[in-house]
Amino acid sequence: MRLLVILDALDKLDLAGDTSYALMLEAARREHEIWTCEVGDLGLEHDAPVACAQPTQVRAAQTPAEAFACEPATYIPLDAFDVVMMRKDPPVDMNYLQATWLLERARGRTVLVNDPRGLRELNEHLAILDFPELIPPTLVTRSPARLRRFLDEQGGTIVVKPVEGFGGLGIFMVKDGDPNTSSILETATRSGTQWTMAQRYLPAAVQGDKRILLVDGEPIGAVLRVPPANEARGNLHVGGRAVKTEIDERDREIIAALAPMLASYGQIFVGIDVIGGMLTEINITSPTGIRHIDTLENRNSSAPVLDCLERKAAALR
Repeated sequence: MRLLVILDALDKLDLAGDTSYALMLEAARREHEIWTCEVGDLGLEHDAPVACAQPTQVRAAQTPAEAFACEPATYIPLDAFDVVMMRKDPPVDMNYLQATWLLERARGRTVLVNDPRGLRELNEHLAILDFPELIPPTLVTRSPARLRRFLDEQGGTIVVKPVEGFGGLGIFMVKDGDPNTSSILETATRSGTQWTMAQRYLPAAVQGDKRILLVDGEPIGAVLRVPPANEARGNLHVGGRAVKTEIDERDREIIAALAPMLASYGQIFVGIDVIGGMLTEINITSPTGIRHIDTLENRNSSAPVLDCLERKAAALR
């Protein structure tokens, strides 16, 4: 199988926690042909989507310099690949959206992970609003005054985050009586110019948020991300701790509810976040967690992902 992975610069990857690296290692173990490029390397030649991509040898190592050996890049049509994986990290900005337009030209010619239409249309924060019975009370607004009323309505503690946010950036816990409340709400909305999502604070957040990875709507593993003391965010790159966890019955109810929608948008590899049995986010751009799950459970969570891609590639031939 010939695989193209579109991602951030290889020399910037944090190999210890990078899911793209884990997937490429498994592809290399299976002796698949791996190519890599960045979003800016995509293009169109007449009506054919192409990439200026480099054949990439991938090996287990501690640093990117040791892990990747790249040959000179060349322009190659996307339909020359069996699978194209879009693994560029957010933000979903205009460059990202334009890349989905280019990738969409390859639909039906190669397996696209994830489908560019879904990447474009499913905002990772707003998509949960299609499932009101699964989520905490939620508000989306630009108005600091409306956020303050929502704070009162929800018992005096909420969490606010930018609609286009990612990786825990721009997330605030807001408490009634905090003298900084007005400043926080003005910052979160950029003085009323930025859409902001607010949710009732879930006390279970102190025990951690559960990242569950799905392949074709089926769970393949989960990790609990526990926030450090005096921190509202459990994101691992801001000091959160990865803890072994289980996928429980409530998680399976959430997954079953989401699966048809994810399938309809062609979202093959997905991460969902659950706090206290409530869905808080659907991650489709660049789901992470495989490396931490594998370390905690001594297993290979990349295998079911590659199994799925191999099946889909064979079906398309």
